Amino acid sequence: MFWTGRVGSGKSSGWMDSGEEQIAIIRIEGVITGSEEITEILDRVSKDDQIKAILLRIDSPGGAVVPSQEIYDAVRKIKLAGKKKVVTSMGTVAASGGYYIAAASNYIMANPGTLTGSMGVIMEMANFEGLLQKVGVESVTIKSGANKDAGSPFRKMTKEEHLLFQNVLDDVHDQFMTAVSEGRSLEMEKVKRLADGRIFTGRQAQKEGLVDELGNLTDAIAKTAQMAGIQGKPQVVETQQGISFFKMLQGRFPGAGGYYPSMRLNALLAY
Repeated sequence: MFWTGRVGSGKSSGWMDSGEEQIAIIRIEGVITGSEEITEILDRVSKDDQIKAILLRIDSPGGAVVPSQEIYDAVRKIKLAGKKKVVTSMGTVAASGGYYIAAASNYIMANPGTLTGSMGVIMEMANFEGLLQKVGVESVTIKSGANKDAGSPFRKMTKEEHLLFQNVLDDVHDQFMTAVSEGRSLEMEKVKRLADGRIFTGRQAQKEGLVDELGNLTDAIAKTAQMAGIQGKPQVVETQQGISFFKMLQGRFPGAGGYYPSMRLNALLAY
């Protein structure tokens, strides 16, 4: 049996000090709306000498762009440092931003039925102009800068504004593909062919080189121990990461105010 522990709240690293070599499981679950908690845990385990390897258990459909990138960067730094192996175990779904993070690890293991891929970027905006006209409400906008109200829900988007947003999405999409190409050592042309937003099963993803091996969490633990050079059954410590309802609201509705719509775009632009 694998022993599991949870991160504590004191000044210590949070792991049970047994003097044995350990694998840390870090769970990334649900919609990705923030990165601070996960990156803090990653930094903590990367400095803990008892932790010989890190296993990311990802069960996420993706989320906001920047938090996904920040977690990816934190994982990539550990990988490049070379002191600890980072393995990803995919649960039910590890798609979009979830796959973005996985691409930074040394090794990816998925279940045959895992839903993964979905390499793309989306921005959705509503247009209430017709509704406002029906109820007799007129929107008045005062702005400095021709594009400051681009994406306003109170009027139709112009062709120029559509092109502006498309250019932003294309650039972020290129960043996604570059990360996958580098992380998975795949040719960019192949990644471009796969990165059209489609999803893959774990088995399909393995055939395309997006996943290394098929297996469950127990298999991933054994693989992580092997890569870390741990003999016998590894001792496993587990972090506890959760997103409060308030944080989820912050991620979905980041606020209104004088910087419209730049603040709103944090919620609309997503992997």
